[in-house]
Amino acid sequence: MPRAPKSAHRKALPSREQILEFLADNPGAAGKREIARAFSVTGSDKIALKALLKEMQHDGAIERRGRKLARERDLPAVLALEITGRDPDGGLLAAPTQWDAGERGAAPRISIRRPRGRNPVVAGVGDRVLARIEPSPDGRGEWHGRVMKILDKRKDAILGILRTGAGAARLEPISRRQSEIEILPEDVGKANDGDLVEVETLGARRFGLRRGRVVNVLGPVAGEKAISMIAIHALGIPHVFSPEALREAATIEPVAAADMKSREDWRKLALITIDPPDAKDHDDAVFAEPDTENPGGHVVTVAIADVGAYVRAGTALDREARLRGNSVYFPDRVVPMLPERISNDLCSLKPDEDRPAVAVRMWFASDGRKLRHQFHRILMRSHARLSYAQAQAAIDGHPDRTTKPILENVLKPLWEAWRCLHRGRTAREPLELDLPERKAVLKPDGTLDSVVIPERLDAHRLIEEFMIQANVAAAETLEQKRHALIYRIHDAPALDKLEALRQFLHSLGLKLARSGNLRAALFNRILAMEAGGDRQALINQVVLRAQSQAEYSPKNIGHFGLNLMRYAHFTSPIRRYADLVVHRALITALKLGAGGMSQAEAEQLAETAADISRTERRAMIAERDTIDRLVAAHLSERIGDVFSGRINGVTRAGLFVTLDETGADGFIPAGSLGSEYFRHDESRHAMVGGRSGMVYQIGQKVEVRLLEAAPAAGALRFEIVAGDEHDGAGRRPKPRHMPDRKRPPRGGRPRR
Repeated sequence: MPRAPKSAHRKALPSREQILEFLADNPGAAGKREIARAFSVTGSDKIALKALLKEMQHDGAIERRGRKLARERDLPAVLALEITGRDPDGGLLAAPTQWDAGERGAAPRISIRRPRGRNPVVAGVGDRVLARIEPSPDGRGEWHGRVMKILDKRKDAILGILRTGAGAARLEPISRRQSEIEILPEDVGKANDGDLVEVETLGARRFGLRRGRVVNVLGPVAGEKAISMIAIHALGIPHVFSPEALREAATIEPVAAADMKSREDWRKLALITIDPPDAKDHDDAVFAEPDTENPGGHVVTVAIADVGAYVRAGTALDREARLRGNSVYFPDRVVPMLPERISNDLCSLKPDEDRPAVAVRMWFASDGRKLRHQFHRILMRSHARLSYAQAQAAIDGHPDRTTKPILENVLKPLWEAWRCLHRGRTAREPLELDLPERKAVLKPDGTLDSVVIPERLDAHRLIEEFMIQANVAAAETLEQKRHALIYRIHDAPALDKLEALRQFLHSLGLKLARSGNLRAALFNRILAMEAGGDRQALINQVVLRAQSQAEYSPKNIGHFGLNLMRYAHFTSPIRRYADLVVHRALITALKLGAGGMSQAEAEQLAETAADISRTERRAMIAERDTIDRLVAAHLSERIGDVFSGRINGVTRAGLFVTLDETGADGFIPAGSLGSEYFRHDESRHAMVGGRSGMVYQIGQKVEVRLLEAAPAAGALRFEIVAGDEHDGAGRRPKPRHMPDRKRPPRGGRPRR
């Protein structure tokens, strides 16, 4: 039973102050009956108590919540919250999702307690959660919450592009599941034609389009570098640095050669960077040489920009980096994790300039096995900045002015070491999917020029394998030192996906073993059998879809795709927060000086891992959706044209097709496949005609006609023109808006 304060009068009505004190001591548990019982109010005095409580309600001192009473500023025991940010110590902050500021003043700030238990519910910034609320035990009026459940995200406002004309304006939504919204002139506000706006709906209508009102103008989307802004706003990607973070970045002093207390001087070592030609930040450098004490072996050095020297835990820069989680790469811009002063200057390994770095030196046997490794905190100087194509051309016998002086003593030893490591990779047998990575090439005005598949060079493979080995070394070192870290994990395929894949492969005459330990090598054997054949693309797609998604976690389960027991991200701290966390852990574990991991940061690794896994998925969606919008805008002038493509997904609603020319994904509704009914055969990834038995299956080549393009949504709708023996004759529905079906994964290399 709720308890009354010791000072309560037993035979008189309690004062207003006593009632407020009682409600504060018994939040969410006190009603009129409990108050009467606590203060021994009986008989006719209950009528007077009821009048007093009504008066306090009228004055706004208390409020009724169901059958209970609460102080006007009190919160219920369970409340829906939105995680709004973090405090200086990295703790989560939240606010009620529904709050009447006009009547109740500013919404309270609620500190979210850290998750506990074996299976904690881990929330992140931007999540909507259900939380148990309790006042601060020190009585200072602060509130704490413990997350009980993560709710589905909800956005009341609809994002889209405003289209004005005679009469009412219309919103062209960026979501495929939204139809157009009519906006009357008085509800347009200050928005102009072509602006990206947020609109709230004004209720449903029996006939015609729904009506809405502009509530926020985000700016024009026409012109150069505009398409990516749709994804930035739609997904809530932070793209403007806080003034505090910019001030910190501007005032940081570079690490100088004079400050060598915890560093080794490696400036004479011929480390070089090899990156894409358009890269602005260069955070990894490599060097290799034969191991004179180990015949046939090699010593490989990987040096990574020491971001921890500049971005310390708890600073505004650190809070900004954690909020972003990673850099986001669009065809027309980069939204960096760190300000340019850090990413493109102080931490960019520019040629002939002193830069702090964390380096790992690794010794490999002649068969590619890593024998040992050692980490160092150094001052380095890059001896050359090369592109992948430039380095490859030099090895292939076409050196230029930059590569010729370093060909014999730097580049050739690098390639010899890579061939050694490649033997180890071959023996390890990671998953070898052949999924071309497409790149959008833009015109000067920001519109799409073409979509290309960059050539996959040995130079790419060299850097990739060196970085993988450095990441393994980081995880192994931190485990040996028993220090907390964030792993990069990749689980084996789920049993249901594996069984579906097994059934599908069986339909093609291929077998996937049921018994024994599941390893990536089993998939590789199937992929190798179909290499170069007509079914190669099909098999690669279905094997990809059976895989789990890689993520970050403080608990290690290994990396299935790479076939590694221990793996962490260490090699890109400029663009991934996970790598910065691992750097700090190494600095602390190996006692390499300042800038390490604090105990508070170590205790938050579960939350940090959940946050950055979420921001990584957000970045992948943003990058994919932006390319979809660019391609849809590019093809919007080619309505009626016929394209060749391949079916890359089959659902009950219809087919997804990827065009050969641009890699664009489009949808073919099931109702437009023909005059007969088509049944979805999930096990075969196919649509099967009920009368003719005609089959449309994933991986099948087809010719399609473009019927509709919605650039703002990045959506395309096709009809079949030809697909093997089918001529595509049938109905052509005219939907009012593009369908929003869950798309299959885009072709592309899985993120390791």
